[in-house]
Amino acid sequence: MFSHVTVGTNDFERAAAFYDAVLVILGHGRFTSGDGYAGYGSPNDNQFWLLSPFDQGTATPGNGSHVAFLAPSRAAVRAFHGAALANGGSDEGPPGLRAHYHPNYYGAYVRDPDGNKIQAVCHRSED
Repeated sequence: MFSHVTVGTNDFERAAAFYDAVLVILGHGRFTSGDGYAGYGSPNDNQFWLLSPFDQGTATPGNGSHVAFLAPSRAAVRAFHGAALANGGSDEGPPGLRAHYHPNYYGAYVRDPDGNKIQAVCHRSED
């Protein structure tokens, strides 16, 4: 459905360290990087990009938007949440069921160091 999702950062090194730690848990390692940008996922599939804004302006998080990453298990959702908090992220909703979406919707929400809201979600039953 999509090619890639991009979020901006005001401190690339800090944000890259955060995303290196949390996305590897979900199987999305960094496949490329350069001065002020990094690509995660696969060069031939869905991608997540981190970058300093091209216009040199301040990066700001979207109001009402977030990126949800599929997790292979509920344990991976918990590990994602823990890694996010240990690497400069903040809690926006601890790991747990959100049965109002569907009976097996297990997710966790965090903010990255720049305030972008991200989530890990598993749609499977208990591990």
